[in-house]
Amino acid sequence: MMRNKTHVILLFLLAISIVSNGQNTPVNRADYRLRALETDQVFKIDGILDEEAWSSAEKTSPFFRITPIDTGYARAQTEVKVAYDADFIYMGIICYDPIPGKRPVESYRRDWNFNSNDNFFAAIDTYNDQTNGFAFGVNAAGGQWDGMQANGGKVALEWDGKWYSAVQGYEDRWVAEFKIPFRTIRYQEGATEWGINFSRLDLKTNEKSAWAPVPRQFASATLAFTGTLDMETPLPKAGVRFSLIPYVSGRATQDKEANEPVDYKAKAGLDAKVILSSSMNLDLTINPDYSQVEVDRQQVNLDRFELFFPEKRKFFLENSDLFANLGDQNLRPFFSRRIGLDQPVIAGARLSGNAGENWRIGLMDMQTAATDEQPGDNFAVAVLQRQVLSRSNVGAFFTNKQVVKNVGDSASYYDYNRVAGGEFNFASADNNWTGKAFYHYSFNPGDEGNRSAIAGNILYSTEQFSAGWNQAYVGANYLAEMGFVRRTAYHQTNPSIGYQFYTKSGRVTNHGPELETDLIFDPDFSLTDRETDLSYSLTWRDRSMIALGLEEGYVKLLEPFDPIHSGGEEIPAGTEFNWTEISLSYMSTQKWLFTFMVEGRYGGFYGGTKAGIEAEMNYRVQPYGSLSLIGSYNHILMPEPYTSADLWLVGPKLDITFTEKLFFSTFVQYNNQIDNVNVNMRLQWRYAPVSDLYIVYTENAYPSQWLTKNRGIVLKLSYWFN
Repeated sequence: MMRNKTHVILLFLLAISIVSNGQNTPVNRADYRLRALETDQVFKIDGILDEEAWSSAEKTSPFFRITPIDTGYARAQTEVKVAYDADFIYMGIICYDPIPGKRPVESYRRDWNFNSNDNFFAAIDTYNDQTNGFAFGVNAAGGQWDGMQANGGKVALEWDGKWYSAVQGYEDRWVAEFKIPFRTIRYQEGATEWGINFSRLDLKTNEKSAWAPVPRQFASATLAFTGTLDMETPLPKAGVRFSLIPYVSGRATQDKEANEPVDYKAKAGLDAKVILSSSMNLDLTINPDYSQVEVDRQQVNLDRFELFFPEKRKFFLENSDLFANLGDQNLRPFFSRRIGLDQPVIAGARLSGNAGENWRIGLMDMQTAATDEQPGDNFAVAVLQRQVLSRSNVGAFFTNKQVVKNVGDSASYYDYNRVAGGEFNFASADNNWTGKAFYHYSFNPGDEGNRSAIAGNILYSTEQFSAGWNQAYVGANYLAEMGFVRRTAYHQTNPSIGYQFYTKSGRVTNHGPELETDLIFDPDFSLTDRETDLSYSLTWRDRSMIALGLEEGYVKLLEPFDPIHSGGEEIPAGTEFNWTEISLSYMSTQKWLFTFMVEGRYGGFYGGTKAGIEAEMNYRVQPYGSLSLIGSYNHILMPEPYTSADLWLVGPKLDITFTEKLFFSTFVQYNNQIDNVNVNMRLQWRYAPVSDLYIVYTENAYPSQWLTKNRGIVLKLSYWFN
């Protein structure tokens, strides 16, 4: 058996080695270069490029189109100039507007939806590895957008950096000005060049463009296609610097179901950021408070396995790719949401960044307190990664969950759980080939043997053609209590293939089919799950899209299962089902004030039928906010004695941005599957950079007659001291 597992990894490593040959030359770094002007001038960040330095700085060459076609120059042209001094990097941007009229924007709120706003951003490869970096952008109203980049280009918007920007609007153009502190970002000290690209989305022309050309099948932030930013002198050393972010909060909560009185609590804590070097950062937290974090968007659970919810707490987000990208989507040995959701966090520390030219390290340790229901745990994770080839890396990791203080009868808890493993992440210089291979092994009291997880995947994608293969094995006793593991004891085979036809004229830009099959076998290679999806999509020039899908599937239940989680009769283990489902979806253009997405599905469901519809609608009152509605309805008809149901999930949201510093949002979620209405109201005043006053009200209630289950209100004040 182990031999077969090893062959899986060797197969993928061999394939990656073959395709990596001749793929180590950066695509655009030599041909697209921009010189940054070193200056000692004081800049007023007002969106008016009247400083003398801007007249002396070199400007970018014309921008190229990315979509709807990736040939020729953009109709909506953009000019960018860059300057720097010992403390900051500056950007001056002019976005020319060939079509008069109101520019589509969402709001002033930070981290707006990319596809719903006229916008500009810079993707900066600060490590010169074409893999990790930072992105900074604004929409045409001046709302900021920023994030960390990992795995070649994906932007994690949960990260917020301290930087400054301003936008001025004119009839034929809008102008932006950036001021980014060197201490906000991480980079290799002494470097004289960075990878960089600038991108623009203009919804009136339905055109996405970039300074250094990017093939249209890739995101414009993909670091593989950055040009070069030349510095006149080496970048400064950061030195040891620190920031302190203390907070105070007060809350009043009441559990009405338990008939308890109002409980009043005051709390204080501290976050600290210590910059050890230009590329290494130490984060500390004492008695953290996450009450201001927006509530999760609920999901209707019709699955046999745990649902995934993203991390939103800022402490876990800087250099989060070192930890969060271990494993794959459904097999994560580390998942930060396991920390501090059921137990309060006492304190934590995280060291992360680059150690030398080709090495990255990540160390994290968090301690939680014991509660009446949960033991106190220590969570530790260590990651070491080395870059190989041009855009690839090898790494090793170790996680440890240790019970520090038990409560009551601890027989249900292991004293410890540990996972160790090695990983290889591959990306070719032109990004056409990407892949991953890894091996994990878990250590804990309990049954011996079958504790490994081994997987590999590879994807080839060009403008028109894509093909991928994923292969995985997870042992029955593989355990990652700090991670997210949907299931164990299986072999998986998951091939996919797709093709896109591109048109040179007319309303349609591209259309084409995609086929994917997912096969799951038990440890004895007996088929337990099969899902085959065939879809055909069509995209218009205004970026609206329609897709038709056909799904054929098979499942053999390994455990008794209630499909709608109603507490009713369970379908016995060993029962087998075949089903077919059809789907149709449509997404409108994003340049309208009213935008929407709708998807309908109909087909078999565990011996019954399921008809469902899901929709998202949004109306913008730009730039002051939006009113949106997210909802789904599933009509499930099951044979006797199993439970039929009509499941509703409705979530209206009001988002108001009074100014660039004052925001209010109300999010209501009605979910009859769990018989609950959740209300979350947040008022945020950003009175100083990355310094906030929050007032948050939350209530859970029974829908009938609005009987309150619990409610609470929180006031939290934080300030960023540099």
